[in-house]
Amino acid sequence: MHLLVISLLSLFVSLALLIVGNSFLITLLGLRFSLLGIEPSIIGVVMVCYSAGFAVGSLYADRVVRRVGHIRAFAVFAALAAMASLIYPMTYNVWHWGILRGLGGLSIAALFVTIESWFSAVATNANRSKIFSVYQIAAYLASASGQLLVGLGNPIHYALFSLAALFIVAAIIPLSLSRMQSPEISESTQRMSLLTLVRLAPIGVTAAFGSGILLGSFFSLVPLFASQTGLETAQISYYMFGAIFTAMLFAWPIGWICDRFHRSSVLMTIAVLAGIASLGNMFLVDFDFVPRLVVLCLYMGLASTVYSIAVAITNDMMDSSQIMAASSGLLLSYGLGSVAGPLLSSSLMELLGPASLFQLQALVLALLAGFTLYRRRQVAPMPVAAQEHYIPSIPESPVIPDIDPRHDGFVETPLTDLFPTSEEGAEPGDEGELMPDTEAKPAFEPGNEGELMPEAGEVQTTTEASENSEAESDSAVNNDAAESDQQPDLPQEKQEEPKPSDPTDQTPKGN
Repeated sequence: MHLLVISLLSLFVSLALLIVGNSFLITLLGLRFSLLGIEPSIIGVVMVCYSAGFAVGSLYADRVVRRVGHIRAFAVFAALAAMASLIYPMTYNVWHWGILRGLGGLSIAALFVTIESWFSAVATNANRSKIFSVYQIAAYLASASGQLLVGLGNPIHYALFSLAALFIVAAIIPLSLSRMQSPEISESTQRMSLLTLVRLAPIGVTAAFGSGILLGSFFSLVPLFASQTGLETAQISYYMFGAIFTAMLFAWPIGWICDRFHRSSVLMTIAVLAGIASLGNMFLVDFDFVPRLVVLCLYMGLASTVYSIAVAITNDMMDSSQIMAASSGLLLSYGLGSVAGPLLSSSLMELLGPASLFQLQALVLALLAGFTLYRRRQVAPMPVAAQEHYIPSIPESPVIPDIDPRHDGFVETPLTDLFPTSEEGAEPGDEGELMPDTEAKPAFEPGNEGELMPEAGEVQTTTEASENSEAESDSAVNNDAAESDQQPDLPQEKQEEPKPSDPTDQTPKGN
C-alpha cells in the first residue's frame, strides 16, 4: 500500500510541474506577442495552433505510448515541449511561432494522455472519487500558480522561457523514479457521432461549444487585453492568478446548486450573470486594478462552470454505458469552440479595440441563455430527483473521464500488474534494483553458433574439455611407457652397435 501512496504522490507532483510550466508559458506568450507589437489577428492565429495540436495529440498520442512505453513516451514529449519553449526567443517569425504552438499543444496532450492513464490504472472503485477530486484541485492550483511566475522577469527575454522549459522537464523526474509499471492503454470501442449527441443532448453540446469559445479566448487573449489596457506585467500575473483561483472556488458551490435545481435553469442563470460580468470587464477598463480584478474573477468563476454543467446535463440524458462516448463528443465540441473563439475574438480586437474581447464573450453567453430558454419551452426539463450527482469536469482532459465516478464501466487494474516485484515475494534488499534478475541462459542454444563472445557457461565448458583432452594425452603417454617396461631385455651381445660414420662422407659446414 505504501508503494501505491508513493506512486500517487509522484503522479500528482509530475502533473503539477507540467501544468505550472504549460500555463505559465501560455500567458507568457500572450504578453510577449503584445509587447512585440504583433497584430491581434496574427496572435489569434498563432495561439489557436495550440488547440489544433492538442486535438491531434489527444487522438494519436496513445499509439506512441503503446509502442514505446509510458516512461519513454513521457520523456520524449516532455523534451519536445521544452524544446519548443526554448526556441520561442530565438525567432521572430510568426509562422515559426505557429509551428511551435502546434508542437507544444501536441506534446502537452500526449503528456496528459500518458500521466492520466497512470491515474486510471491506480484508481479503484473505492478511491476514484477522491482521486478525481484531488486531480481537479491540483490542476486548478497548478494552473493558477503558474501565472505568478510571469512577473519574475521581462517577457521579451529568454530567461522566463527557460524557466517554463525547466518546469516541463522537471515533470519527468518523479515518474522516472517511480517503481510503478506501465499500465495497458486499451483502445476505446465506444463511439458516438457529434450529430447523434446533438439530437440526444442539444443543450449540453451547445454549452460545451460555447465554453470552448469562452475559455479558449480567455487563456489566449486576456493577457493581450490586459497589456493593451494599461496593466503592467506584475499586475497581469495577479490578474490571471485571481481569475483561475476563483474558478476553482466556484466549482463546488455551483455543483451544490445544480444538485438541487433544474440544471438547465442553473445554466441559464449562470450565462446571464457571466454575461453581465463580461460587460463589466469592458466598461471598467479605465478603473484601478482592484475593481478590474474583482470583476474578472467574478466572470471567470461563473464562465468556468459552463462546461461542467454541460457534462452534467448530457450525462443525465445517457445510459451509464454511453457516458464515455458522450464525454468524447463533448470534448470535440469544446475543441471546435476553442479554435473558433480566439480567431473571432482576435479579429474583433484588431477592428474594434481590446474591449471587444468581452463584447464577444457577452454575446456568446446571451445566445447560450436564449437557446437554453428555447429548449426548456420545447422539452420539459428532467426532474431534480432523476438527475445524476453533479461532478465538476475539466475540458482539456482526454483520459481522466475514465475514472469519473459516473462511469459504471470502470475496470480496476490489479496491483500485481503495477508492482509485480513487491507482490511476488521479492527478496529483502532488492527494492532498489532497476532491472529484475533474469534466468541464466543455457550454455548452448540452437542458432547461437555465430556469437562472437561465448557466454560464461560456454567458457567453463570449453575449459573443462581442454583439461579432459590433456588428461587423456597424459594417460596415453603413461600407457605407452608401461608397455615398453613390460618388454623383455635383449641379450647384450645381440644388441647392434651404431656404425661409425665415414669421414669421407662428412660435408664441411663452413669455409
